[in-house]
Amino acid sequence: MKYHIVQLGCQMNISDGERVQKALDDMGFETTENEAEANVLGIIACSVRQKGIDKVYSRVSKWNKWKQKKNLITFVSGCVLPSDKEQFLKLFDLVFTMSDLPELPTMISQYGIVSPAGMQTLDAGLKDLVYENPTSINPAEFSLAEAKTETEKSSSKLIKNENIEEFWHIIPKYGSGFEAYIPIQNGCDKFCTYCAVPYTRGREVSRPSGEILKELENLVNLGYKSITLLGQNVNSYGLDKKGKEIGFADLLETIGKFGDKSGKDFWLYFTSPHPRDMNDEVLEVIAKYKCLAKQIHIPVQSGDDDVLENMNRNHSLEEYRKIIHSIWRILPEATIFTDIIVGFAEENDEQFANTKKIMSEFKYNMAYIAQYSPRPGAVSSRWKDTVSKDVKKQRYHELTQELMKYSLEYNKNMIGKTYKVLVRGKDRKQGFLSALTEGKIIVRFASGDESLIGKYTFVEITSAVAFSTEGDQILINNNKQ
Repeated sequence: MKYHIVQLGCQMNISDGERVQKALDDMGFETTENEAEANVLGIIACSVRQKGIDKVYSRVSKWNKWKQKKNLITFVSGCVLPSDKEQFLKLFDLVFTMSDLPELPTMISQYGIVSPAGMQTLDAGLKDLVYENPTSINPAEFSLAEAKTETEKSSSKLIKNENIEEFWHIIPKYGSGFEAYIPIQNGCDKFCTYCAVPYTRGREVSRPSGEILKELENLVNLGYKSITLLGQNVNSYGLDKKGKEIGFADLLETIGKFGDKSGKDFWLYFTSPHPRDMNDEVLEVIAKYKCLAKQIHIPVQSGDDDVLENMNRNHSLEEYRKIIHSIWRILPEATIFTDIIVGFAEENDEQFANTKKIMSEFKYNMAYIAQYSPRPGAVSSRWKDTVSKDVKKQRYHELTQELMKYSLEYNKNMIGKTYKVLVRGKDRKQGFLSALTEGKIIVRFASGDESLIGKYTFVEITSAVAFSTEGDQILINNNKQ
């Protein structure tokens, strides 16, 4: 029997999906790329943008038609707003949070499909294979939950992370043999007005550092080359467990020391930090250790103080500017990535112009630019969205053009220099492989040697365009694989 999972949204959802796959694998199911032959169909959803939710409705509509001809189970999990969950309960067989993933085998068995790992009956076969939590909710209640009244809805907007540590105990089915994600926290306490994460994942909960380090050490020993720590606000790690857990800088310090001691060659990344919690201590730790990658993703969202205040970002542009200056001072070789929203609420032309100015001031290597769309549950969804779609689209293109200028400027300065790169796969350009530098700059080079994928090599850069470079492979005798 087979399963097929559709993963939508951010890296955190991808990481969550790897644990869902492991739970299904442990039940004896096999994964398939062909959804039409699956017995269990699932979606790791993202309520952050309407486009992601539209994809969920489109997919489950098709699946429900298939039920007329075959016996199958559908489920949805991931980042799901309470308002979306109410609708999903009518469309999916199972709707559950990641905190309750350890109960998925029981949910499936109680719904009437016996997994290949089942023994003799629905009741007897699965218990040895699941991470049981006797206090968790009965799985039937997920699909049969009564609709809440308006009063109840308003008093229970935040998801509770009661069983999230049980979820972290599930060993993921990593989607790559050389790149991996490690979740270090779940949820968010920042309450940015445009964001739905506190209402889909709940308040911040830090994963025990011992578990994080154990997972990382295992990955490094297995030969993984690129590992990313994941969280909604990674640099607030441990703040919810003061006195009981180390902070983010100490976590990086411990990983750095392990990297030096292990003798293994790997790059450790993290995403994403919040400017409010970013400090020089974190940057100074990164500077000390070879394995801590010199690449910083620091979301700015807007270059205008009034917009930042409306977003409830709790930092000014000047405070953000000090962080960038600290990166330039402490980690001069680091690349800098960011996130920006254009067309937020009532953003006017002057406010957008201020955002264009910071693009030229900070000269980002990459910016993930989003056109604002209100989401139910987020505070800003109650405000007037006065910026038209056409204006948002125009601002998006203008900002992208600015980004391209500074990306090209940086990449041209790479020409003639040799960089260590991690080969990630075949490039779209025929006869070329695609790789990333430590700073996550794309490098392509001519080679048909697919055995290089997942390994380090060296490339001398010969040409550059915005967002990518090209070069020639250089053989160096002391190259660690």
